[in-house]
Amino acid sequence: MKHAGSGITRRDFVLRSAALSVPLFVHRSVLGLGGQASPGSRLGLGMVGMGTMNYGHLKGFLGMNEVQLLAVCDVDTTRRENAKKTADDAYSKKGDTAHKGCAAYNDYKELIARKDIDAVCIATPDHWHMIIACEAMKSGKDVYSEKPETLTIREGQILVETARRYGRVFSGGSQRVWDDYNWFHRMVRGGAIGEVKHAYVNVGGPSSPCYLPPEPVPEGVDWDLWLGPAPWVPFNRGRLNFRPWRDYSGGGMTDWGAHTFGGALFACSLHRTGPVEVIPPDGKEVKQLTYKFANGIQIHHGGGWGGILSIQGTDGEIPPRGVKEGKWGEAPNIYIPHYKGRGGIFGDFVHCMKTREETWRNPEVAHRTVTVCHLGNIAYWLNRPLKWDPVKQEMVGDVEAQRWVDRPKREPWRL
Repeated sequence: MKHAGSGITRRDFVLRSAALSVPLFVHRSVLGLGGQASPGSRLGLGMVGMGTMNYGHLKGFLGMNEVQLLAVCDVDTTRRENAKKTADDAYSKKGDTAHKGCAAYNDYKELIARKDIDAVCIATPDHWHMIIACEAMKSGKDVYSEKPETLTIREGQILVETARRYGRVFSGGSQRVWDDYNWFHRMVRGGAIGEVKHAYVNVGGPSSPCYLPPEPVPEGVDWDLWLGPAPWVPFNRGRLNFRPWRDYSGGGMTDWGAHTFGGALFACSLHRTGPVEVIPPDGKEVKQLTYKFANGIQIHHGGGWGGILSIQGTDGEIPPRGVKEGKWGEAPNIYIPHYKGRGGIFGDFVHCMKTREETWRNPEVAHRTVTVCHLGNIAYWLNRPLKWDPVKQEMVGDVEAQRWVDRPKREPWRL
């Protein structure tokens, strides 16, 4: 029998529901196995974008017995073949007879199509993150994506919708929100500085248009696929350093901003909402770009005194001015829920794949954090104050600013 209008039989519905209720793989301890994990107990992993970041992640995953790296993907032949060799050499050195070789692909679609891959780790340029992540989730994969997880606010909305609709585990890639800033979280949430009034985030500014001249495409680089959904332009080596350029990234605002605005938001318990107003500096009364939240807290881009993050409250400020890091004093001994499992943010991801729990850097938190960064960029680019509805997630009374919530993508790539 089919449910009306769905095209899904009752048997299909039962099977799909059951699939969402069980882990994708069984841990070796459940099977009574010791030492090296059997192939059936491992998480089949694929990695897309084998630059510096994912190459580092690759080495971390190779040290996890629960993970079997099955495939890597990059549009640069040298990078993908180097990653493949690193994986194969590591398994060979360990005497891992279950490893049958790491595949290397130019096109991520081939990697995603593999049924033996349970999860995809993405560390491409920013403009590719969500297309690959959402296609992977629609194909039944769980996803770990480097930050900034999105290029636009609308991409973040689609991320949340897709993860929910397909029942996938997603983790954003900002380990620093907890690892670097947990002292701030414990100080603020433990009441050490009273009621928070201001936070200051010292990260870089927005990205800019790119006008670099054409150069010959190096052998072994698929330039058209590197560009993907971004506007087509001739190759220039400088574009591969993508963070300064608006077509591919949000600049320092979304790069370190994803970490440090994330730290400020989590410390202030604002990580599941957003500002109601964003005011760019005017050279007079407003010294720094300022976010105003409904509860009265203000977060500023720049202006801090203690390195990358500073917070003021009614009873004090952190870090204490003039005191070197390492001598800031002990934070209150309180527990704040953060990573599950063992092994930091990657351990959290693997644990949640098995249990189907929500990761710490889950889709909603990742999206809300990067939305703050995107709103700051839009205010800078338009050079005027913005009003934002954090519930409807749309601009208030500003049609031009609302257009920046999303951007067109080059065919045939779309979300």
